[in-house]
This record gives sequence, structure tokens and C-alpha cells, in this order.
Amino acid sequence: MAGRPTIQDVARAAGLSTATVDRVLNGREAVREETARKVYEAAKAIGYHAAALIGQRMQADLPRLRLGVVLHKEKQAFYQSFKAEIERAVAQASGVRATATVVYAPSQSPGDFVAQMERLVGRVDAIAATAVTHPEVTEAVIRLNAKGIPVFALLNDFGQGVRQNYLGLNNLKVGRIAAHMIATASHHAGKIAIFVGGYRWHGHELRETGVRSYFREHAPQFQVLDTLVNLETRQLTYEATLDLLSRHKDLRGIYCAGGGMEGAIAAIREARPPGEVALVVNELTPESRAALISRHVTMVIGTPLPRLCTDLVALAAETVTQGMPPVQGQHFLQPDLYLPESV
Repeated sequence: MAGRPTIQDVARAAGLSTATVDRVLNGREAVREETARKVYEAAKAIGYHAAALIGQRMQADLPRLRLGVVLHKEKQAFYQSFKAEIERAVAQASGVRATATVVYAPSQSPGDFVAQMERLVGRVDAIAATAVTHPEVTEAVIRLNAKGIPVFALLNDFGQGVRQNYLGLNNLKVGRIAAHMIATASHHAGKIAIFVGGYRWHGHELRETGVRSYFREHAPQFQVLDTLVNLETRQLTYEATLDLLSRHKDLRGIYCAGGGMEGAIAAIREARPPGEVALVVNELTPESRAALISRHVTMVIGTPLPRLCTDLVALAAETVTQGMPPVQGQHFLQPDLYLPESV
């Protein structure tokens, strides 16, 4: 293409008429977003001088979504990846001018989650959080809804009946998947241990229920021990796992339903050869990946963060632009399953 690209060149590249391209470039009449995007992509591809101006005008005409997200465990690799995926999702959002403000609760106490959620009022149009299940959190969601701010539950389904939607895994099914893998990987009957983060993680309770129901139904030769609470901490999980391994020589499997898997990995590395105890954990991180490769972890059940964040932005944008509909259900995602041979 010789010389400086013209409107006619943009029209040819976009497969549109010159008059339509002119309307987009000069904002003479409203055009569909799809048409404006075709013009923008064509202008950018051929180096048309006003491509940046078209992009700015398209953004200015779109509805706005200011998404606030409250996470926890700021230093953990999984939640750092979570933040990065949220930022990617808002940057790539279609049909809306999306931005995200991501903050972290300093602890897992209900008050800390509530405080962070309420600090976002006036700065965001919708809130999503990985909060615990607690009456304080439920009351906060009710207050936010009264101010016209929809709230989405992520990973753990808090505020049932008042939150806008839940996005995450089907945690009952996750527990059954973990149990199936442990039973399949164990060559002899024996004992099974389960760690949960605490009594306020509804998702962990569902995973525990899934484990127990699977063993009752399909593998009754195994004995599931009393559930242990590890507060999602590495050190407590490490000490408790060493104790389990010393007291139960026939321990065949461990499932960490929440955080703290690093402690279980470290303990099994010290006390057992790879594969002797089937360890199933959640989320692929540098540590769980290394343990898969060394075969100290049997399987990792992962949350598909790119899909979750893309869907969150789409659902939040729909709620904000079309008005807050009645409380919706559960937006389940298919888990990512990782085995030693798949990483």
C-alpha cells in the first residue's frame, strides 16, 4: 500500500463502506460496537493515523465497570496469580470500560474481610471476595446491596441468599475427585486424613463431605480419620502431618482441602518415600508443581483462574449495566487436574 493510508484503505480492510468508516471516525452517528471494532482493528492493522483516536472514542462510549476484589494471603503464589488474572480480565473485557481495584484482607477473620469490602464503597460498582462464611460477612453483603453494590462470592460461597452469584468449583465434587484419586493410588487398605482450613470455610466443609461420601460409597475398606483444622498454615500442617505419619503406620492418603499444603509436602518428603502416601492438594503453585514432579504429590486440583476472572468481569458488567437481578445461583467451573505426567 503506497503512501499514507486513507479512509478508503480502512474501508477496504474492514470490509465496510467508506460512509460507515467516516461515521465511526467522526462520530457523526451511533454505530454498533461490532462495527466500530472492525474499523478500529482495520485502522490499526494498516497503520491509519487516527487508529488511536478511534480506540479512545470507542472506550468513551462504553459503559463503565469499576470492580473491587478482596482476596487474602497476599504473599502466596496462588493469590498473586489471582490478582494478575483479574487485571488481565478487565484489560481484555469487551463491551465495557473495566478497571479493577484489588485489596487483601490482612487475616481470615470476618471483620477484616468486612472492613476491606466496606472501604471500597464509593470507589467501585461491584465487589467480589474470597471471604469466610460468617454472619458478619452476610450482614455486610446486605448493607452493600442496599447501596446498589452487588457482591460476588469467589471460591467459597459466603452470603448465600444475598450475594449476587458464586463463582468457583463445585466443592462437593472436588472432594469426591480427591477421594477417588487417593483410593485409586493406594494399593492397600488403611487410614485417610483430611485437613480443612477452619470451620468458617463452607467450601472446605463441602470438600470434606465429598471425601467421606466417596469412601462410604466406593471404598469402605479405608478408614477416614477425624478431620484436622490447620488454619491454612504451613507450620501447623507440617507438625500435624509428621504426627499422623508417626501414629498411623497404615496412613494411605492425605487430602488438604484448603491451604497449608506446603507443610504436608515437607513432612512427607522427610518421612516417606514418594508415592507411599497419596497426597492430594489444591492449586498448582511452584511448590505443588515441584512436589508433583518428585511424586510426593499424587494430584493437584486447580481452579481455572483465567476462566473464572473472565466470567466474573462479564457477570459483574451485566449486573451493573442491566440492573441488579434477583440473587443468582452458582457459576461452577470445571477443575483443572494435574498429575505427575501432565506437568
